[in-house]
Amino acid sequence: MGDQPLRVLACGDVEGRLNALFSRVQAIQKKMGQFDMLLCVGEFFGVTPEAEAEWQLYKTGAKKAPVHTYILGAASQETVRNFSTSDGCELAENITYLGRRGVFTGASGLQIAYVSGREALQEPAPAHFFTSKDLSALVTSLTSNSKFRGVDILLTSQWPRGVWQYASTPEVNTKSCGSSSISSLADKLKPRYHFAALEGAHYERLPYRNHVVLQENAQHVSRFIALATVNNPAKKKYLYAFNIVPMKNLDPAELVKQPQDVTENPYRHAAQDKTHAQKTAFSTAEEEPAHQFFFDLSRNQGGASRGRGRKRLSDGDGRSRDQQHGGDRHHEHKQPRRHPQPTGPCWFCLASPQVEKHLVVSIGTHCYLALAKGALVPRHVLILPIGHYQSVVEVSSEVLEEMEKYKSALRSFYKSKGERCVLFERNYKSQHLQLQVVPVPLDRCTTEDIKEAFTVQAQEQQMELMEIPQHTDLKQIAPPGTPYFYVELDSGEKLFYRIQKHFPLQFGREVLASEVVLNIPTRADWRECKQSREEEEDDCKQLRDDFQPYDFAWED
Repeated sequence: MGDQPLRVLACGDVEGRLNALFSRVQAIQKKMGQFDMLLCVGEFFGVTPEAEAEWQLYKTGAKKAPVHTYILGAASQETVRNFSTSDGCELAENITYLGRRGVFTGASGLQIAYVSGREALQEPAPAHFFTSKDLSALVTSLTSNSKFRGVDILLTSQWPRGVWQYASTPEVNTKSCGSSSISSLADKLKPRYHFAALEGAHYERLPYRNHVVLQENAQHVSRFIALATVNNPAKKKYLYAFNIVPMKNLDPAELVKQPQDVTENPYRHAAQDKTHAQKTAFSTAEEEPAHQFFFDLSRNQGGASRGRGRKRLSDGDGRSRDQQHGGDRHHEHKQPRRHPQPTGPCWFCLASPQVEKHLVVSIGTHCYLALAKGALVPRHVLILPIGHYQSVVEVSSEVLEEMEKYKSALRSFYKSKGERCVLFERNYKSQHLQLQVVPVPLDRCTTEDIKEAFTVQAQEQQMELMEIPQHTDLKQIAPPGTPYFYVELDSGEKLFYRIQKHFPLQFGREVLASEVVLNIPTRADWRECKQSREEEEDDCKQLRDDFQPYDFAWED
């Protein structure tokens, strides 16, 4: 077929409702023209007498599927009886069983990898399960070719676990949904389209990239689509139509084009979480005093949270109340969560006696929010991890997720005040991650003005800020230990600079204080913006009260 696109339909669990499925396909083809194939994932056969009666009509030739239909094998013990062999075979005219696992390559060059059934937890596995050996054999058969770039389509019964990372959450139980082995398979095979079912849900994930930005050559993106059950009462989508030109026939430049909404690869998420355990902290003898931005949580300040928070909230000495209750015996009890600890004094670890508690605005499970000391403007805050992390690229997934929740809450809060927010981080001459969040009145300037201000002022100091894709994970660009400066605008645009030797410590504040943005150049240095403790307490109390409706960490 050359480089002509193939017209493909994909379907979720049929569960024996063949007449309903094929009637729908016929209606679609009558309206849109003939399709080349129908790919069915999940359970094709049903277990009811009605389902068996429908199947017999197709099996005997009394009825015929209106399009070439390819199906996966059993995903339950009850439907195993419909498959006489683990190898692929034709079950009826126009209905072909692909097999337990393998690769189907059509005359057009379209390459379809497939795995039937559920993941086996032990061997020998029943017929409706797949094993690690099945997946290894499938991967080896494809990746042993030096020209392997990925497959066009991957069909699996089960979902890949964690596919929702960096994307919206599907309407399924994410704690139990999917297989980690399928995630690993999808990561290795790099399908342009991946279809799965079994969960009774429809979920179309944003496309994700298969390469590390700025470190690897661009590769094609992958799209994951889960489809619901045929004729489901909730009318969830169970059929998906698309056109596809086989990878082998596509111009490489066309193949690797990245859509605007592309995200990071969800399956490399877990591996990245381990980076904080291997961190190589960037340090220097001239490290800036840690209290530049913030605080010294007083021992006697007990009212910072005003009942806001968690049982973990300290009474002033950095230990939780239940730790204090038993005196020194608290070491005997296993703590449910232990945050990373610094090797020396840290002004930002929440349990540290150096932290100024009177500036704490909100405390979550993994992060907390604090008023910036020497704030550039009112409502200038910091998002900080409770445990000791040096930079965003070293935090765990739980910390990163909660930081995103604070970002979202602050954006909504600032919007209610007629402001947009600018976030920046400087991983240079600092010992604890401090994500600066500065509100800018909407009527002061546009997001484009702010972006241009950062870019121009960086160029004036012989620095080139690089714009990175909106859904790019910073961990993909800056390995742990890399010094960098990073800006995130309210539009989602991100600017990044890998620090080489020297970097102006107040750069972020200087840009925002400049005439083209906030026009308060005298406040560029935090030391010129110091307040008395009483003023700080009053400002923090006001901010805490104002922010409360947006504070997800608030507990009555």
